[in-house]
Amino acid sequence: MSAPTARPGAGRWIGRPLRRLEDHRFLRGQARYLGDLTLPGMVHLHVVRSPHAHARLGTIDARRALAAPGVVAVITGQMLAGRVRPLPVAAQEGTEVARAAAHPILPTDRVRYVGQPVAAIVAVSQAAAEDAADLLEIAYEPLPAVVDPHQALRGEVRLHDEIPDNVLARWRRAAGDVEGAFARAAHVVRQTFHIPRLAGAPIEPRGALAAYDPGTDVLTLWISAQDPHRPRAQLARVLDRPEDRIRVITPDVGGGFGVKGALPPEAAVAAVAAMDLGRPVRWLEDRREHLQATYQGRGLDADVAMAADADGRVLAVRARIVADSGAYLFPPTANMPVTTGTLLVGAYAVPAAEVEVLGVATTKVPLGPYRGAGRPEAALIVERMMDLLAHEVGLDPAEIRRRNVIPPAAFPYTTPLGLTYDSGNYAQALDRALDLLEYDRWRAEQRRARGEGRLVGIGLALYVERAAPQFWESAEVTVDPGGRVVVRTGSTAHGQGHETAFAQIAAEVLGLDPAQVAVRQGDSAAVPRGVGTFGSRSMATGGSAVLLCARAIREKASAIAAHLLEAAVDDIEWADGALHVRGIPARAVPWAQVAAAAYDPPKLPPGLEPGLHVVRYVALRGPVFPYGVYAAVVEIERETGEVRVLRIVAVDDAGRLVNPLLAEGQVIGSTVQGLGQALWEEVVYDETGQLRTSTFADYALPRASHVPPIVTAFLETPSPFTPLGAKGIGESGTIGTLPAVANAVADALWPLGIRHVDVPFTPPRLWKLIATG
Repeated sequence: MSAPTARPGAGRWIGRPLRRLEDHRFLRGQARYLGDLTLPGMVHLHVVRSPHAHARLGTIDARRALAAPGVVAVITGQMLAGRVRPLPVAAQEGTEVARAAAHPILPTDRVRYVGQPVAAIVAVSQAAAEDAADLLEIAYEPLPAVVDPHQALRGEVRLHDEIPDNVLARWRRAAGDVEGAFARAAHVVRQTFHIPRLAGAPIEPRGALAAYDPGTDVLTLWISAQDPHRPRAQLARVLDRPEDRIRVITPDVGGGFGVKGALPPEAAVAAVAAMDLGRPVRWLEDRREHLQATYQGRGLDADVAMAADADGRVLAVRARIVADSGAYLFPPTANMPVTTGTLLVGAYAVPAAEVEVLGVATTKVPLGPYRGAGRPEAALIVERMMDLLAHEVGLDPAEIRRRNVIPPAAFPYTTPLGLTYDSGNYAQALDRALDLLEYDRWRAEQRRARGEGRLVGIGLALYVERAAPQFWESAEVTVDPGGRVVVRTGSTAHGQGHETAFAQIAAEVLGLDPAQVAVRQGDSAAVPRGVGTFGSRSMATGGSAVLLCARAIREKASAIAAHLLEAAVDDIEWADGALHVRGIPARAVPWAQVAAAAYDPPKLPPGLEPGLHVVRYVALRGPVFPYGVYAAVVEIERETGEVRVLRIVAVDDAGRLVNPLLAEGQVIGSTVQGLGQALWEEVVYDETGQLRTSTFADYALPRASHVPPIVTAFLETPSPFTPLGAKGIGESGTIGTLPAVANAVADALWPLGIRHVDVPFTPPRLWKLIATG
């Protein structure tokens, strides 16, 4: 794996592999995470959680707990009744949602999953709060659990009285002559898929610290989250409180991966406690709580059919998706399976499609976004179907894809499922991946291996990612009189390297060094209103907003320099930290002098307002679509069922790359997470709704020793939808790696007559298949 180099056509800073400027404080132990924060008089909140998957909630006797040493308060759902609302529910356009299933802050009638918050103990120490929790007497009347969404659809166990069939979300879309395509098809392949739930498992679990100032009537919430904007908006809804009376700060965050995108109900409880007690209240969950109560990703079943003509060109796709949505709707719960449904034609020119999506209630923690958030599921389904079609038609997997990819001249391309892809050259990415993998050599090696009885497989996968949801973002750029540039962004980093990338954008436009640019983020009181960091949106939206701000600063600074130099604005050029007259380098004014003049009205051109300060909002016409091709080579040990991944190739096109080093880091990290889903990870509940993977002893994660050789490459097809031309790269590996490895495993097992295996490909699962195959 070679170090990234500057991209062809790179500018002075954009396209350069600059090392992360923010790493110094992390490496020196100077980062400040939520657990590092303390305030005078701070007390600790411990959440008491349901031990039942489904039960009627009776009385809660808090007398013994309140009498315990150090206990300050006990909070129950009855105490919050009428004071708080459930968490708000969001839904993509065209989705019907059962808003009656919104997640309560604390329940008053029933609990519906193991780990659901039921009450909270507030005490002077974490230990005292946890000890007092054992003294809280809660009456439960157990009710039947339902862990299978297909069983839940029968309505024999109704989780919400208002929803007889347990369907929490419903979406359907159809376009083209699907019936006719299947009637005239020369080939039809069908497959069912089960994609289990996953845990996001960031290094730092969730937490929040709330403090209330009665003098200003401002509630401040420090929270381990992916941005301050969504938690503030959601908390304002929950408390029925104006947003200008809530300040949200995200300190350094130890990973998010999507599972820190919504306000936890526990944080709302801490906020209420802080206002009631007049003391700061901190809540920190431990790992077991995190695995129980943080929303989980993936989790769906799909029945899929694909029709093709005699040459293997796809005519239509039909699918029904049943998502295991869990007991309630968190703000984003309804969106993930719909995202899967909208992407079920992948990178291919499919003229007709019909997809139905049902989000079904079960007695589990609700579903939510986990890195990829619906895209890996779609890629797995589409790419497995393409391999099955290749076998049906008798074509090489590479050839079936080459015949069906959307050609470059077709962009922007609108799919039958309603998405408009912005740009791409999918065939070029496929060819690049085949070259890097040395595809022909590995096919020859596979033939030799099969002759020796070895199980070697090669898998290919194209993916298209729907990126930059919520199509707007903000930025603010200020230049102080000394020439220091401060970028304030609505996009908040939690490991992505925004301080470096956004500084590169501003420095490129202003002809400065990135060290002269400071980036501020994560405080709702200090940055413009924004959306945040999720869905691979930061560069496409946040970076574009920074770009527009910097361009406006440059335009004004050029006017000031022209006035100082007594020249025309069109004759001003920028170089080496100074502005000079074209063709006369000696007639120049340093950047710092221009910045100082901006705050000195007598030195400004007539009619120009003092200052160098710009706020810009970027609004895109729709999502953007990064894409790529991943390839994997595996060998399966017959004796143990263990999968050894021999090689992974990742070719990604994220549009214009600001920093190839940061991009490669995103690809490698997400590739390892995709490998985890393929080979080990699975959240498991038993038939009573008890979580069986409640610790890392039970929930397997990939380790450094499991990481195979990964070869990365980037193409750049700029997006016409964004000012910067960027598309996004943060989730690529979780999307592309999963289907590539799945196809490789299926390819290895094909000689045994095994046509499909559901993930994860654990040794026991494969060993049993091999033994009976």
